[in-house]
Amino acid sequence: MDPRIAFLGPETEVTSMDVTVYGELRAATGEKTVALAADVETIGEALGRFVDAYPRAQSKLFDEESELRPSVRVMCNGERVDPDAECPPDASLQLFPAMQGGRGRAPSDG
Repeated sequence: MDPRIAFLGPETEVTSMDVTVYGELRAATGEKTVALAADVETIGEALGRFVDAYPRAQSKLFDEESELRPSVRVMCNGERVDPDAECPPDASLQLFPAMQGGRGRAPSDG
C-alpha cells in the first residue's frame, strides 16, 4: 500500500502531501518533513492546513494581517509558487521562512 494514502473510512481515501520545512519552522513541527491531507485546491489552503496542524508556525509564515510574509519562500514540486496557485494532489511543498543575517556592522568611512 502507498504510504501517502490516508484512510478516513471504508469508502474514503485522501492522498497526503509531504511538507518539508526549513529554519525555525522545524521547531514548530519537530520534524523536517510532515504529511498533510492533500484535499486542497490552492497553495494558500495547504498553508492554512499546515498552520492549523502546527500553530507555532503561524507567526513565522504570516504577518498580523494574515498575509504571507514577503520573506517567506514557498516551493511546490521544486518551483516557487504564490498562495493563489493551484496545489496538485501529489504536491510536495517546501517552506522557507525568513533567514536572519548576522549582526555585523557596515564598514565606516572614518
